[in-house]
Amino acid sequence: MESQWLEAQVPFTPLVGKSTQGTVAFLLMAIAFILTGLFWLNKSIVLAPLLAIPASLAFGFGSVYLICSVGVYV
Repeated sequence: MESQWLEAQVPFTPLVGKSTQGTVAFLLMAIAFILTGLFWLNKSIVLAPLLAIPASLAFGFGSVYLICSVGVYV
């Protein structure tokens, strides 16, 4: 039984490495600011969720990547 546990242990490898977290954070935050600006200029109620939802997701993930890239792990 114990040998099955030892065979099942695989080291964790993240999809985004530590060296690229800053770049990913910058890109996500830039996308979020652009979408927020377009949302602010938008006058259509139908188009508003199509801009607001991706902008909020980009802000959320971008801020997490940003604080992780500077060494504050959440």
